[in-house]
Amino acid sequence: MSTDSIALQQTAVTPAPGVEVDRLDDTTMVVNMGPHHPSTHGVLRVVLEMDGETIVRATPHLGYVHTGIEKTIEYNNYLKAVPLTDRMDYVSACINNAAYALSVEKLLGVEVPERGQALRVILMELQRIASHLVWLGTHLLDLGSMTMYFYTFQQREYILDLMEMMAGARLMPSWIVPGGLRGDAPDGWLTRVAQFIDQFPPALEEMENLVAANPIFRERTQGVGVISPEDCLNLGVSGPGLRASGVEHDTRKALPYCGYQNYSFHVPVGEFGDVYDRFRVRMAEMYQSREIVKQAVETLPAGPINCNDRKVVPPPRKELDNSMEAVIHHFKLWTEGFHPPVGEAWVPLESPKGEIGFYIVSDGSNRPWRAHLRPPCLMNLQALSKLCEGRLIADVVAVIGSIDIILGEIDR
Repeated sequence: MSTDSIALQQTAVTPAPGVEVDRLDDTTMVVNMGPHHPSTHGVLRVVLEMDGETIVRATPHLGYVHTGIEKTIEYNNYLKAVPLTDRMDYVSACINNAAYALSVEKLLGVEVPERGQALRVILMELQRIASHLVWLGTHLLDLGSMTMYFYTFQQREYILDLMEMMAGARLMPSWIVPGGLRGDAPDGWLTRVAQFIDQFPPALEEMENLVAANPIFRERTQGVGVISPEDCLNLGVSGPGLRASGVEHDTRKALPYCGYQNYSFHVPVGEFGDVYDRFRVRMAEMYQSREIVKQAVETLPAGPINCNDRKVVPPPRKELDNSMEAVIHHFKLWTEGFHPPVGEAWVPLESPKGEIGFYIVSDGSNRPWRAHLRPPCLMNLQALSKLCEGRLIADVVAVIGSIDIILGEIDR
């Protein structure tokens, strides 16, 4: 057998049935980034096809932290599934809770009173600020700046203290539930919220001044990871990534929920759709979230926080001592749950990463027949190859950080 035929046999690829093998250019080199790279914000593997140091193609590979949360939700009743929603995007738990609760409430046909809606808005906007602070600190850490991490986490600690005061848990409160909230704001909580939002703007301005004009940061981010509005829409990109490309779309404005139509705020947009614009949009969003919280605290109405359907929410604690019916109701609700009518529901929300929503299908039983999450991180990650093409390998970390992904939400 000739040397040429041996070489041909060695290079021949016989794919398994139904498997298509990528055909790579002989002039390029394939490099693995991950799945344990410290800057991938979870266990993500990115396969880079390189022409020298220039990226020809970047392909994300998922599934390293798959949890099966969606299927687990379908094996729990509607109330007991709430804590699972926290653990998808674990830096935006309250907004995940609300996305699930709103879809279930649509199935049930119930409406949360104004005070409950306002408290939801306060919790969600505080959570948005906390999420963006985590993004800012880790994004700058990826690019070699450690100082910003301490600034951002100091402010985030104030928000986590507020979550702990409200719910008894800092990271995953599970406080927003179908029908309303697990409890009202405790004494002194609104005062502490007001104190936080009063001191936050100068702290945020200080952080912005440290970064925005920094020549090294600008060199690493301006003109890097550019994506057009058309590509964003075609790939399903939403949230700050979409708005940074100049598309003024925010679900809180386009399809208001929880009374967002009652608050005055504007939607920040960028111009160039690069990493720097995505930074500018998120910084501006924190100012806007602060304004929403301020308005909600100042106009918070009195009254109940939960809907008046006693088949959905438990009876007040004080009734349990005097009413056998209340005890029976409490027992049945927490053991069996409620039974929404047969149907399906979908309510989109604006999470810190983009549009999120739960598609819930009810078969009339006490647990969802199907619970599917529309995850903004997964949709946004689809744009990675488009963002990286033609850039240097050193730009990949900056691009991934600007997408702001959480692998717990992607690998459900």
